[in-house]
Amino acid sequence: MKKNMGSTDRIVRAVIAVAIVLLYFNNVVTGTLGIVLLVLAAVFLLTAFVGFCPLYLPFGLSTCKRE
Repeated sequence: MKKNMGSTDRIVRAVIAVAIVLLYFNNVVTGTLGIVLLVLAAVFLLTAFVGFCPLYLPFGLSTCKRE
């Protein structure tokens, strides 16, 4: 699994995930929407940690710097 996410992309995903978690635990978003957003936040954190986004593959995208 080759990394296809640059550092800026990873930081943005982590910040969005943290914001979603904060909104959920402060009861700003609740119910089904809150659960869906928590799952999305988990995916964002996982992909940010690993540095690989499977959705980039079919489109040939990469936000990594070229070597």
